[in-house]
Amino acid sequence: MSSKFIHLHTHSHYSLLNALPKINALVDEAIKNEMPAIALTDNCNLYGAIEFYKTCKKKEIKPIIGIDAYVAYRSRLDKTGIDKERYRLVLLAENEVGYKNLIQLVTLAHLEGFYYKPRIDREILEKYHEGLIAIAPSFSSDILKSLQLANDEQALERLNWYKRVFSGTTEKPNFFLEITHHPEIKGHEENMRKMVEFGKNTNTPIVASHDVYYINKEDRVARETLLAVQSQNDEKIEEGDDDFSFITPKQAEKYFKDLPEALENTTKIADRCNLEISIGKWFLPKYVVESGLSYDDELRRITEEGIKKRGLTKTPEIEERMEYELKIIRDKGYAPYFLVVSDLLHFAHENGILTTIRGSVAGSLVTYLSGITNVDPLLYKLPFERFLNPERPSAPDIDMDYADNRRDEMIDYARRKYGIDKVAQIGTFGTMAARGAVRDVTRALGFPYGVGDSIAKLIPMGAQGFPMTIERALKETPELKTMYDSETDVKKIIDMAKKIEGCARHISVHAAGVVISPTPLTDYVPLQYDTKGDNKIITQYDMNDVGEDGVGLLKFDFLGIRNLSILADAVKLTEKLEGIKLDIENVPVDDKKTFEMLARGETIGLFQLNGDGMTRSLMELKPTVIYDINVMVALYRPGPMDNIQEYMQRKHGKKPTTYIHPKMKNFLDRTFGVLVYQDDLMMTAIEVAGYTWGEVDKFRKAIGKKIREEMAKQHVKFVEGCQKHGGMTEKKAEELWNLFEPFQGYGFNKAHAASYGKVAYQTAYMKANFPAIYMSAVLTAESGDVEKIAEIIGECKRMGIAVLPPDVNESFEGFTVIKNQNPEEKDSIRFGLTTIKNFGEGIASSIIAERKAGGKFISLSDFLRRIKDKNLNKKSLEALIKTGAMDFFGDRGLLLSNLEKIIAFNKEERSKESDQDSLFGGIVEMSQANDILLEPAPLAIPSDKLLWEKELLGLYISGHPLESFKNKLETKATNIKKIKDTAKEREEVVVGGIIEDIRSVVTKKGDKMIFLKFADLTDSIEAVAFPKVFEEFQDILIPESCLVIKGTFSTRNGGKSILIDKAKLLE
Repeated sequence: MSSKFIHLHTHSHYSLLNALPKINALVDEAIKNEMPAIALTDNCNLYGAIEFYKTCKKKEIKPIIGIDAYVAYRSRLDKTGIDKERYRLVLLAENEVGYKNLIQLVTLAHLEGFYYKPRIDREILEKYHEGLIAIAPSFSSDILKSLQLANDEQALERLNWYKRVFSGTTEKPNFFLEITHHPEIKGHEENMRKMVEFGKNTNTPIVASHDVYYINKEDRVARETLLAVQSQNDEKIEEGDDDFSFITPKQAEKYFKDLPEALENTTKIADRCNLEISIGKWFLPKYVVESGLSYDDELRRITEEGIKKRGLTKTPEIEERMEYELKIIRDKGYAPYFLVVSDLLHFAHENGILTTIRGSVAGSLVTYLSGITNVDPLLYKLPFERFLNPERPSAPDIDMDYADNRRDEMIDYARRKYGIDKVAQIGTFGTMAARGAVRDVTRALGFPYGVGDSIAKLIPMGAQGFPMTIERALKETPELKTMYDSETDVKKIIDMAKKIEGCARHISVHAAGVVISPTPLTDYVPLQYDTKGDNKIITQYDMNDVGEDGVGLLKFDFLGIRNLSILADAVKLTEKLEGIKLDIENVPVDDKKTFEMLARGETIGLFQLNGDGMTRSLMELKPTVIYDINVMVALYRPGPMDNIQEYMQRKHGKKPTTYIHPKMKNFLDRTFGVLVYQDDLMMTAIEVAGYTWGEVDKFRKAIGKKIREEMAKQHVKFVEGCQKHGGMTEKKAEELWNLFEPFQGYGFNKAHAASYGKVAYQTAYMKANFPAIYMSAVLTAESGDVEKIAEIIGECKRMGIAVLPPDVNESFEGFTVIKNQNPEEKDSIRFGLTTIKNFGEGIASSIIAERKAGGKFISLSDFLRRIKDKNLNKKSLEALIKTGAMDFFGDRGLLLSNLEKIIAFNKEERSKESDQDSLFGGIVEMSQANDILLEPAPLAIPSDKLLWEKELLGLYISGHPLESFKNKLETKATNIKKIKDTAKEREEVVVGGIIEDIRSVVTKKGDKMIFLKFADLTDSIEAVAFPKVFEEFQDILIPESCLVIKGTFSTRNGGKSILIDKAKLLE
């Protein structure tokens, strides 16, 4: 490479919504232009630093890591109006010291200096300047600002400060003035003339540059689109002349022909930057062994003690497996990791936090005996090698699931135990996905919302791990391709969307990832606050860059699982209400009631087993052992799903159990010879095709990630191996390979299925044996999701469990079980006080606390006297009355009509407590017993009650508006659930229901059309009234209308909907 110009000031898409280039594109462009090095200087962040470093190393070009910093006008700690002004400074890491100082600067800018932007200041530059080369940029530097104001004295003061801090030598200066070429920008050439002259007069070196925000000049509009998305600016993007593209060395030589030293300095600076980052070297957390034993001996001690704790006997099988695993763990040096995880889970168990472990770790006997996992790998025949084996280069991955309402406690414990400066959650990047990119571009280019929405809806949804791209959508969706080829506007939108697709949009907290380091995290990664403003500290490096392929910190998954919270709450309620102390980990796994319930398809509210398709499969399977549940958890996903029928037929003796190769019986005996788990494929490769564990690990990754090139290689290797090692014919080997195809991208590992299958069974056990308690816990957990609540209440009704409105005498914060005094009748569930809209937790707590202290409220007056909380006001009282929480005191209509008197009485009682004179004389009429007397008023009618319940609880409780039309709907219309399950595209349907929500849009022609949420007693569906239909029926297409609609069923835009032709009121 012989380029005389090197880019030292470039931005990638990690300058969020401000620059366009992906890292690969940036590096490839430098290589194409024969540059020996390239710098990355994103906007005061290091988000892309490790990806950039690894990409450059792989492509054999020198990486220079830097930042385009924001410098505070005063101090980084000053955050008033004047401090919106800030300057820019480019900083490049010359070596490891400089890189670590960049980490410190970026972290402090985000944690201490954030005010509109993350800002550094002079104070921390003085502290963390070593190993850095600084460049005052040609736009927005403080020196340029002084020169523009003709304040040469100030410019000199600023320059001298930089030169003192970034002191260097004449041969190796550490401070430069940036010169750029932008004749298209008014005044810029004059600014650069001043900078060059100032440099000469002060003997300050200049360096040529071109601030890069996109690769090609024609990508300017795409970058402007990103800026429009960032600013939420709806104004149409205008064409312009400013150019911030990746200029070529020839262009640079032309632009700076009169300043050869500026060009030369780009290569001199690049030659000096020789940063080497350790990639893939592990830095394990420090674990203090109080006994003084070594890490390996401590793990052995805990493991051996676990044999007794688990109620096992030390058999030769257990001892052999334990010794085998401990040796591999010792040889790999992973004992500290196991000890930390064991410690975390010990804390969880001691504090009643329900946990489970995901993934292949459940195949380890050591983790089972040390209390990390709860599944016996010997009982379930789980291979350890799937988790860890001598040939596997990657570190073990132990993913911990916790009850989601206790997850933060676990992270807080980790901080306390291992150091607040050594623990952080991992950052993750949200990117511009295909549909979102289309919608954003549509808005930025000034097209109506409906245009982008119609295009976006034609882009299919991707699968987990395999996101949909615009390019793929054009191949898979003929209608989209036709629009693209025939409509100019559509082509313009899609072409632009392709350019911004995949760009990082924001950083947020990873759902589970946490890192724990042996020394302060800023020795390894830059930190910042989560952008949601909840003061969670996160890493700027994502999951890939903090771990084994990056800076080498071990990742711990702390995933919050709602069903674990449900189970924990149900277990507590069982002890409180039934006096039964359950050990949920050891409930019998052969419970007849549980399997009978699953065979009946009663799966709503269960973990992993709900949903129409899964329910139908369970009803057909009729599970009898927990292994059946594990199989369903593993197979019920795209691809392997086809094996469900084969498994069922073999289980029930309708087909014989056969094995393609005799050796496969060793690991397929419990699944009747059917391939179910990813492990089955791996064991087949080992036992039949002669793979080693190291080879099978590559095989697993190829299958799991659908890597076509690698799969093609594995295909050949596998078929040859089956013939050579397994004695199979080529035809038979190909037949076996074909059985693997459905598992590509979707295979579930056996240990994971066993762990999740166990939790699924536990939820089913609780529902079958303690139905009201379990469903109450489900309702509380789902209380923020009205649609889910409606589904669960429907299930409760089917189960014969009454769900009652709130009651100040019986409700707690969340849903609770009301015990029936008659043991022959089922318990009921009552809504909690905090489920009421406009009703705060504070007043709910006051009511519950007073009831606990003084007993139930015997009358309205008693309630008003005893609740002294100032938040018992008009808004909260009205909410209590309308939802039925005060029905014990009188009819809702009566109480609402007397609401002013009720408020006045409560205030009067509160004033007595503070010895104030009555403020409400004459307003409140009282009885001789000083109780409130209410004026007669009309009773509330049922329809009003339902509307109030819907308004404040989100759904109807005491009835349903459609119940009076139930017979008519059953005879003259099809229910929505059946339509969604069975209707075909363009099929004519008639359905009755109620309009729950309406969204209106205006078409290109200015006509109004509406989208309805239309519901019946079984489900809800989108219904669309196009302009002509809306105009004809607009008087009845209003919220809460009970209608019969006739139309056609459609799945055109990826969802299920009814296109309305006619509508009629239900009468």
